Amino acid sequence: MELKLEEAIEILERTPGILTHFLSGLSEGWLQNREGENTWNAEEVVAHLIEAEKMNWLPRLETILQDGETRPFPPFDRFAHLKISNQNSIEEKLQEFKTLRVQNIEKLNHLVDPELHFELTGIHPEFGSVKLRELLSTWVVHDLTHLSQIIRVMAERYREDVGPWANYLGVLKRK
Repeated sequence: MELKLEEAIEILERTPGILTHFLSGLSEGWLQNREGENTWNAEEVVAHLIEAEKMNWLPRLETILQDGETRPFPPFDRFAHLKISNQNSIEEKLQEFKTLRVQNIEKLNHLVDPELHFELTGIHPEFGSVKLRELLSTWVVHDLTHLSQIIRVMAERYREDVGPWANYLGVLKRK
C-alpha cells in the first residue's frame, strides 16, 4: 500500500480526539496502571506523544526538506518524558497534545507536496538513509501503536479479575 498524505492525516488528526474521549475523566487507577516493571502507563504514553510532537516528527521532516542527507536528524530521546516533572492533569496533557498536533498537521500540509517530497531522504542516527514517506508512515503507525498500547495496559488492570475468560481475551495475551 502506497502512502497517501490525505489518508495519513485522517489518522493523525483523529488521535488526539480518540485519546481525549477515551482518557478524560478516568480514575487514577486506569491512568496509572502498568503492564509490569519498566512499562508505561496511559498518562506516560500521552506525555511521550507530546514529546514526539515537539522533538521528533516535524523537526525530522524539516531536516529532510532543508538539509537532505547533509545533516543527520536531530536526536530524539524516546524516554525524555519520563525525566520531565509534569504535574499537569491528564486533561491538560491531552489539550497540549491536541494543540501541538493541529499545529504540526498545518505545517505538514504547508511543507509537503507528495509528488515532490515523498522520495527525499534524510539521515537517521540509527537507520541511516530514510525517505520522507517512511517518516510519515512511521508517524501514523506510531500513533496506532500507542493507542493499542494504552488499551492493552488498561486491560491488564483486570487480568486476574476476568478469571478463566482471560484465555479468550486477545488483549491479555502475552507474547
